Amino acid sequence: MKVSPTLSPQLPMMAQFFGRKYIRAFVSGFFVAMPVTVTFLDRVAYIARVEGVSMQPSLNPGGRYESDVVLLNRWSMRNYEVQRGDIVSLV
Repeated sequence: MKVSPTLSPQLPMMAQFFGRKYIRAFVSGFFVAMPVTVTFLDRVAYIARVEGVSMQPSLNPGGRYESDVVLLNRWSMRNYEVQRGDIVSLV
C-alpha cells in the first residue's frame, strides 16, 4: 500500500494524537477503578486461597497439594450476622 507524499507527515502525528488519547483514558480509568476496587475488597468481600489440610474435609478434600479459592464476606462480619456452621477466617 502506497501512501501519498502529502499524507505521510500527518500519519505519525495522528497516531501520536490517538495514542495519547488512549493512554490518557486508560490512566484516568485506572485512577477511578483503583479506589473503588480497594474499597470493595476492604468493606464488602475478599478473595482468599485456602491451602493445606487444616480445613479438610470441608475445603481441600483432594489432599495436601490442592487449594480452594473462597470469597470471604466482610459485610456480614460488620453486621455480626455469623451463624452456626459458618466458616470464619481470622487474620
